[in-house]
Amino acid sequence: MSKLPLSYIRALKEDSGSDDNLSDHLLVSMEQVSLAPESRVALITNPRGPGADRFRLLRMRLDAFKEKAKIRRLAVTSPLPRDGKSTVSINLATALAEGGRSRVLIVEADLHQPSLAGILGMQRQPGLAECLQDGVDPASVIKHLEPLSWNLLQAGEPKGNPTELLQSEALGEMLRKLSRFFDWILIDTPPVAPLTDALSIARHVDASLLVVRADQTPRSAVEEALDRLGRKNVLGMILNGAHGLNELYSQYYGYYGRK
Repeated sequence: MSKLPLSYIRALKEDSGSDDNLSDHLLVSMEQVSLAPESRVALITNPRGPGADRFRLLRMRLDAFKEKAKIRRLAVTSPLPRDGKSTVSINLATALAEGGRSRVLIVEADLHQPSLAGILGMQRQPGLAECLQDGVDPASVIKHLEPLSWNLLQAGEPKGNPTELLQSEALGEMLRKLSRFFDWILIDTPPVAPLTDALSIARHVDASLLVVRADQTPRSAVEEALDRLGRKNVLGMILNGAHGLNELYSQYYGYYGRK
């Protein structure tokens, strides 16, 4: 597996009061992923489709927030399992990184049921758990993924209680160091219910995005998630699986083609 030099100053050296003078590049392994259409990575499998367009719109709005509020670290969570937060994380990262616009890292912080490797057709590899419990240097386990153009720190394999790992101050310290060298860090968290993990992670991010599945996530679960996260800490909600958008796009392109 080749090493890809990134234009980030090495993020993970011990603070010495002279970080601004560091100049050696972070080297991470590059991994090629093959995405099947069922992976639902819209910007790769259907880059001109309505799903890809929606994520580009979300990118535009987040870029505006980033300038105004200095947002850099975002938790992507959901009220309940199977709301689609991990697929949204992948698509959002791909949109943010598209065309070299931003340096993006996904941290897979769902240590109970990690799913990113499966969606991307990758093997499970050491990652966040090893960094937090064993002191592994994140730079040695971050992978730069092509053709997605963003970086992934997988969940890894926790030896003990995942919730306790995520409650440690080591997580905040690691994210603080990494955030200096990435434009965006997206933390794919467990659902807000029934675990407390998303709340622990929320302490270390600038804001949260709440993924809600259309016609499936109960309103009561959405309200509970907003209350637990703190409404002022939720940057916005993403409605996943809304019907009718593809039909509207088909009608538009059909009309455009007749002009």
